[in-house]
Amino acid sequence: MIGDQWGVSDAEVRRRYGCDDLVSAPTLEAWRGVTVHAEPTAVWARLRQVRLAPYSYDLLDNLGRRSPRELRDLPEPRPGDPFTRALGRHQGRILAVDPGRELTATIMGAHLSYAVEPGERGTRLLLKVVTRTRAWLAPALSLGDLLMARKQLLTLKALAEQDARRAGRG
Repeated sequence: MIGDQWGVSDAEVRRRYGCDDLVSAPTLEAWRGVTVHAEPTAVWARLRQVRLAPYSYDLLDNLGRRSPRELRDLPEPRPGDPFTRALGRHQGRILAVDPGRELTATIMGAHLSYAVEPGERGTRLLLKVVTRTRAWLAPALSLGDLLMARKQLLTLKALAEQDARRAGRG
């Protein structure tokens, strides 16, 4: 499908994600990934902040309010917690957490898992999205998700790398 993979290897597409068992016969499966030049703990700290804001196109999904750029000391996410805050209110909910490694959530009928994995050239921040929708709608959803998820992952990458540079100066 158009737009179903961005920035991921074949092995990352084949691996298991927490969302894999949550949607039977999905009509949309999409994988996204970035390499972050920061330690996994720095990437996880930034990923945890998705609970505060979407970190994508703030004009579209956060009523123009900028997602926080400062790193906040948030507790570990727990199942049942709100997933994110967008359009002025909580959106979705967290379903499962493996602290420091994977966060699985649901939002707007989709299930998604973020994975943080150490790699040879940096930390990999991966995202898999699965949902069941009308087959004719899946390509448009995949492209829309690609635009939003790509921006989100690139923003989290930039912020985690900025944190790593600051820590290196300390």
